[in-house]
Amino acid sequence: MLDVVFLAMLVVVPVLAWSVWLVKRRHNYALHKRVQLVLATLLLVTVGLFELDMRVFTDWEQLAAPSPYYRPDGWSPVWISLVVHLCVAIPTLVLWIYVLATAVRRFPAPPHPGPHSRSHRLWGQAAVWGMYLTALTGWIFYWLAFVA
Repeated sequence: MLDVVFLAMLVVVPVLAWSVWLVKRRHNYALHKRVQLVLATLLLVTVGLFELDMRVFTDWEQLAAPSPYYRPDGWSPVWISLVVHLCVAIPTLVLWIYVLATAVRRFPAPPHPGPHSRSHRLWGQAAVWGMYLTALTGWIFYWLAFVA
């Protein structure tokens, strides 16, 4: 699952950028909405399976033991990168859920600009940057723990 999430984020980042481009440059609100809902569903399932795997089936620390950046008995670059990643990923997850939930409730069907647009744009941009940082910090953790 570690590899699956790593590869999934390689797909999510450009698809997310494309979705933002769709709405900003092409004003294709309906496709933007569909892409975001599909991404959210796929990420929710992927992260859910990942968390289940990490907590029940996989001992990630054993897999990280050969890394020169891992120490089981104290702070190391692997642990620091994991903490930084979680400090970005968890608030981003909450923010993205908020952005999606409020958009579904407050935009009409079919979606088009309205009173909620300004707030959606602000919080949506924060969620996008959070997702990019989540991917980046996740890739750093992955490399330090399992590749190096």
